[in-house]
Amino acid sequence: MQINQLNFHHLFYFWRVAKLGHLTRAAIELHTSQSAVSTQIKQLEERIGETLFLREGRRLALTDTGQLVFAYAEDIFGLGQELLGRLQGSASGTTRIRVGSVGTLSRNYQENWIRPLMADPTVVLTLESGLLEGLIERLVQHQLDVVLANETVPADPDRPLHCRFLGSQDICLVGPAKRWKSVTLNIPDDLDGLDIALPGPRSALRSQFDALCASANVAPRLRAEVDDMAMLRLIARDSGWLTVLPEVVVQDELRTGALVKVGHSSVLQERFYAITAPHRHRSELLESLMAKRS
Repeated sequence: MQINQLNFHHLFYFWRVAKLGHLTRAAIELHTSQSAVSTQIKQLEERIGETLFLREGRRLALTDTGQLVFAYAEDIFGLGQELLGRLQGSASGTTRIRVGSVGTLSRNYQENWIRPLMADPTVVLTLESGLLEGLIERLVQHQLDVVLANETVPADPDRPLHCRFLGSQDICLVGPAKRWKSVTLNIPDDLDGLDIALPGPRSALRSQFDALCASANVAPRLRAEVDDMAMLRLIARDSGWLTVLPEVVVQDELRTGALVKVGHSSVLQERFYAITAPHRHRSELLESLMAKRS
């Protein structure tokens, strides 16, 4: 059977009966007769070539195939209800929010930012990560609702975007507690010759740090440069080297005492942005979240 042979009207009737578990109740809800509902489901079964229901007393039970079809019908009509809610500006029902995040952004920061959404039972989250340009393309095509980034995007009249500043965080210098506890270092003056792990060269933070060291004529011993903040977090925890990164990346390790803060710089800061494409049907939940600064 081809997709154009699938009758979604039949599928809708099946979905309501499966949802309610009763033919008569479904007929009342659909403002039609029980025989009309039964006919629709029979025609769907004929198209599929499988039985969808078994009768158990007065109730209808789904067959294995019926359970599979019902799972897909839930997605199809659930998304349909969500679509109508977005178009009508309604906050009722389920809201799907699709968040993209650049690979160099802290996953802890991302989790902290979406935490209000995670606590909302009406929200279904889709989370993606990747390079900024690829995420922006998906945003422009309305395949994402927002992109979280630690850099802005260039102005382009052919591709209008909104870039909202969410907040910033000072950069800290961390090291394993067993080696660096009770030690305080100045950034960058005390770093000459010390083993250090840094964000990768694509990071805006890295260019800031390199410029600061060059101006002070300081040369730390580079041991690792890492684009992915999750990996940089592991290196900070397990290598024994000093690591320069935003405090949010290692918030858990600092709280448990596995890492200690050896120094910090208010000169070096990571900035966080929410990038959106202009369109009429914006999620109210997303709008309220972007209005908050961290």
